[in-house]
Amino acid sequence: MTTNAASSAEPGNRRILLVEDEQTIADVVRDYLVMAGFQVDTAGDGFTALALAAQRKPDLVILDRMLPGLDGVEVCRRLRHTMTVPVIMVTALGTEDDRILGLEMGADDYVTKPFSPRELVLRVKSVLRRSIKDYAPEPSVEAAGLELDPASRTVTQDGQPLSLTAREFDLLAFLMRRPNQVFSREELIKAVWGWDFGDLSTVTVHVRRLREKIEVNPTKPELIKTVWGVGYRFDASPDSKRGAEHGG
Repeated sequence: MTTNAASSAEPGNRRILLVEDEQTIADVVRDYLVMAGFQVDTAGDGFTALALAAQRKPDLVILDRMLPGLDGVEVCRRLRHTMTVPVIMVTALGTEDDRILGLEMGADDYVTKPFSPRELVLRVKSVLRRSIKDYAPEPSVEAAGLELDPASRTVTQDGQPLSLTAREFDLLAFLMRRPNQVFSREELIKAVWGWDFGDLSTVTVHVRRLREKIEVNPTKPELIKTVWGVGYRFDASPDSKRGAEHGG
C-alpha cells in the first residue's frame, strides 16, 4: 500500500530531536511533543546532539541556544553542512542580534524563553508542514536560470544543485511563483511562515541568505530586488543577464 501525503504528514511518522540541557524544560517539552504524537530523541549537549542527528536522521531539531561544550549556533552551523533538517532555535537571549545570529546560521524559526510548550508544538507542526517532501507538492517552476521542484524539495541554478534550508526554499518558491510582484515583509511572514505577527528581521535575514546563494553579487542583487519602502520582488525578466558584465 502506498503512503499518501496526508498520512506521511502525521506526527506519528515524524521524529524530533530535542536538544536542551535544562532537564526540567526538556522533560516538559518532550511530554508535550509525545502527547502530540511525535517520536522524540533528547540530547543535553551539542556533541551528543550532532551524534544523535547523524544516527537518527530526525525530521526536525529543537535546539537550545546555550549548551555546554558546543553552543546551539555552532551545532546549527555544523548540521547545515551535513543535512537539510529544519531547526527551531530556542533562546533565552531576547536581543535582535542574537535572534539574527541564529537565523544566519541556518535556523528556520526561533522561540524565546520563557515559552509556552503548546506554542512550541504548534511551531513544530508549522515548520514540518512546509518541509515534508511529499506534502501537497505543486508543479515545478523555472525562472532566471533557477529550477525549483517542490516534490523533491530541490533547487538547481544553471544545472548546479543549491543547498537551501526549509524556510529558504519556501521563501524562494513563494517569490518564484509570483514573479515581478512586490511583497512587504509583513505579507511574506504571513504567507511563508504562517505567522499573523512576528519579528520582521526574520524575513530580512532569510532574504539576505537567499541572495548569498543565488546572486552573482549579493550586494547588487539581480533576482531578489528590494523595493525601498515597500518590500521585495523576484525579477524573472528574461533580459536579466546573470554574469560578470552585470552589476545589478
